[in-house]
Amino acid sequence: MSAQSPIVDSSSAFIGFNELVGLLHAVFMKHGTSPEVAQVLAHNCASAERDGAHSHGIFRIPGYVSTLDSGWVDGKATPVVTDVASGFVRVDAANGFAQPALAAARALLVDKARSAGIALLAIHNSHHFAALWPDVEPFAEQGLVALSVVNSMTCVVPHGADRPLFGTNPIAFAAPRADGAPIVFDLATSAIAHGDVQIAARKGERLPPGMGVDSLGQPTQDPKAILEGGALLPFGGHKGSALSMMVELLAAALTGGNFSFEFNWADHPGARTPWTGQLLILIDPSKTAGQNFAERSQELVRQMHAAGLRRLPGDRRHRTRAKSLEAGIEVDAHALNQLREWAV
Repeated sequence: MSAQSPIVDSSSAFIGFNELVGLLHAVFMKHGTSPEVAQVLAHNCASAERDGAHSHGIFRIPGYVSTLDSGWVDGKATPVVTDVASGFVRVDAANGFAQPALAAARALLVDKARSAGIALLAIHNSHHFAALWPDVEPFAEQGLVALSVVNSMTCVVPHGADRPLFGTNPIAFAAPRADGAPIVFDLATSAIAHGDVQIAARKGERLPPGMGVDSLGQPTQDPKAILEGGALLPFGGHKGSALSMMVELLAAALTGGNFSFEFNWADHPGARTPWTGQLLILIDPSKTAGQNFAERSQELVRQMHAAGLRRLPGDRRHRTRAKSLEAGIEVDAHALNQLREWAV
């Protein structure tokens, strides 16, 4: 089966990665983005779908479309990059998406990390509506260590509190290793990602215990009850809550972005993207003493496997990626048809 020729039956479709990127690019352009922004977002979204991260793949497109149509985000924004200090880059995303802001600062950030050994990127006035691992994985492929955090909209009750305050506030990390793909993980500090709750609600599935509460603050396994007036819980109780607080401080307070509770999209019906901030720290491990970092990473992986670990973080994504690139990306046929309608 050709990965470049979509094959559609009554329930599913297979489409090549480049073709999906092109289709998504057309959708974003149709709904008001610049070609440059469309390319960045299309590649990001298609990459998530290719790797099986369905909650951040084409499932997100209706939210992108309604947000762009609402005027909440500027799809043609030009990021303003400021060289603040030897290891500090600041970007005003100009009420645009965070990924184009990162792309605009990437070369300068890498140069600073190579020179100083470490560099920090602070993005504010930005909207992040995607998986976070695509933001860090490319740096690890260049031999660098990357850590990024982004805060989202209020939907998580801090441990011990009685109302939502934090966002799902993900943390992503990527590190190179010898003889293998980079070590990459991306996790929400909530017990479950908000997108996964939406997918469960759409499918009529129940959630595991401990994921969230209903509008009365009572524990629930009903995803609709969480989405309709309820809230998510942090993972690991007070530990996840502390990490979520840390993300708010790093991604919002340190960058100049909004906290998860500081923006209001009530005047923009259809808006879905959090207007917050993002922090990314980049480290050049070649500056450290001792053995080659990638070889040390590989040794850790060997020992983890020897201890009985069968799957590393990111392994499933890489297997799905290989399958998708060989046979095509399997997507819902109805969703694919909807994309084609939005693109014209």
